[in-house]
Amino acid sequence: MAQGVPDRIYLTGFMGSGKSTIAPLLARIIGYGSVDIDTLIEDAGGKTITEIFSAGGEKEFRRLERAALLGTTGMEKVVVSLGGGTLAFGGNDLVVRSAGMLVYLRVDQGTLFSRVRDSADRPLLRGPGRPSPGPEELKNRMEKLFAERAPFYEKADLVVDAGDRDPGSLAEFIAAAVAKVPRRPGN
Repeated sequence: MAQGVPDRIYLTGFMGSGKSTIAPLLARIIGYGSVDIDTLIEDAGGKTITEIFSAGGEKEFRRLERAALLGTTGMEKVVVSLGGGTLAFGGNDLVVRSAGMLVYLRVDQGTLFSRVRDSADRPLLRGPGRPSPGPEELKNRMEKLFAERAPFYEKADLVVDAGDRDPGSLAEFIAAAVAKVPRRPGN
């Protein structure tokens, strides 16, 4: 299945879009390994994402994220689940686009909100050490973050509407689609 598929496939999308769920499913279908950038960050920092944000703030998180991302560029035959904001910082979008194929899992904001509204481990939405925001404030924070990140997502090599699809069938669709996407020079 991996014939015609780039060595590295990066999944992007807003928090709650299903990147961490789809990455291992897609990897299994095409015979690749999978890594989750948040797991790499936690391993490097020796703390959970929430603890990293609490101790060092977003600046420390982004430093660890950049190092983890750069580490993926030397991996072969891997599907990488990116963080929802990875592409929007420090030229990470250019790193990803030069290292492999970028796939955007596009999900409407209403579905994203319903998926993350009760999640306690979203420091950019909740804020470390602060009480959880009410639904309206949470929705406003999500909309603001989404507006900042959407231009990076939309530059993907492949944009897939992922909101109402079963994860298994979505992974199969992506596996078939990535082999048909024209390769950029260097990929």
